[in-house]
Amino acid sequence: MPPVTMLRFDPFVSGEFAGFTVPYNPTELQFEKAMKFAEIAIPGLDVPLQQFVRGEAEKLTLELLCDSTEKGTGLGAESVTTQTDKVFSLARINPTTHAPPVVKVSWNNKFPGDSLTGNLGPQRRTSFTGVIESIRQKFTLFSAEGIPLRATINMTIREYKKIEDQITQLNLQSPDRTHSHTIKGAETLSGIAAAEWKRPGDWRAIAEENELEDPRRLRVGTFLRIPVLDRKVS
Repeated sequence: MPPVTMLRFDPFVSGEFAGFTVPYNPTELQFEKAMKFAEIAIPGLDVPLQQFVRGEAEKLTLELLCDSTEKGTGLGAESVTTQTDKVFSLARINPTTHAPPVVKVSWNNKFPGDSLTGNLGPQRRTSFTGVIESIRQKFTLFSAEGIPLRATINMTIREYKKIEDQITQLNLQSPDRTHSHTIKGAETLSGIAAAEWKRPGDWRAIAEENELEDPRRLRVGTFLRIPVLDRKVS
């Protein structure tokens, strides 16, 4: 039998995450992420252009097996609801917030999405935060007294992110927005223009914006303003 992983649920209550763990032996774990695109039809083209509109909420679907038979199955057996009710409470409306709690799910240091690097680094994650979209409990074993001893819980968690967190994580950059760049290593203005705009020949726009006397000599650590790209610049 594979080692039991402790799956942790942390509902966000009273300004902080405070939760519980449950035994978890995953045989299947499903993440589903969809993207919304709009088709732009142009007369004469074989295929319409695809314009990215927005990402849709990611969904985490999992199955939990809860069992209390280790403490006996006869008279006075412990009900498995001592485990299942903790999970089911995540889909109940909180009297204070008037909504179910936001939940953070984690289980180890190799969470899917943990290895994002480069310019995707800010979107790296070590847990999944969301709200319960659906939950189904199935009780499959009972004691002679009718006490439930074993249950399966299937649940879907819909991703939840605050807007300020999304803006920080995405770190969006665009040629029509002024932003900044810090010089690293042996960078050149043409290389920076290529990285920022995919147009290395527009390096003069950066030199002019920052009033550089010698664009060929860049000091490591210098803070540069990357201006709005003037499409007439070449």
